[in-house]
Amino acid sequence: MYDVIIVGGGASGLACALTLASSRGRNWDWAEGRTYLVFDTGKSDLRKAYLKNVPGVQPIAGTQLLEVIREQIEDWGGVEFSEEKVVEIKKEGEIYKVYTETGKEYSAKYVVLAGGFKEFSIKGLELEVGENPKSPKPGRVMIKHKDFEAMPNLFVVGTLAGLSSHFTSCAGSGVEVAIEILSRMAGKRIVIHDVPQD
Repeated sequence: MYDVIIVGGGASGLACALTLASSRGRNWDWAEGRTYLVFDTGKSDLRKAYLKNVPGVQPIAGTQLLEVIREQIEDWGGVEFSEEKVVEIKKEGEIYKVYTETGKEYSAKYVVLAGGFKEFSIKGLELEVGENPKSPKPGRVMIKHKDFEAMPNLFVVGTLAGLSSHFTSCAGSGVEVAIEILSRMAGKRIVIHDVPQD
């Protein structure tokens, strides 16, 4: 069983995973030993992008930026990656059961949907899916939510949450959701800041 399962390995999913992982090693007992799983089928639109307007980041290909973020996550540890496709999610009590195309089953208390806005085909959840009003292309979808929460402890981020497709918008939503999940784990509001080491 994982603490958090993230479905999607683009800007929002990886930003969420990075923020969750970065809670480790800060002398927070509640954060140690937590495990996270990211499902990434390698289909993020970021793989087709070249980014020249991300604040503080030198121009970089989307594929390179994804690699950099993956390396950051691996430096923190505690995050596993799977290339399997998630086809169904069921809520059983306070636990979510996640099923893949190959028939494997995973479980977690928290789930984050970060699969982009081209479609939403995961079965098993009673979610309201509509059109993304901020997409410049027709037919893009979003999941209705309140403060990114579509069901108890099930969150939606990035373009699937109805945001614009800019990297910073999507990544920011992943960070916001991670902070919310970490705050629930801690039982109090937390924010993660790093400061220079002397």
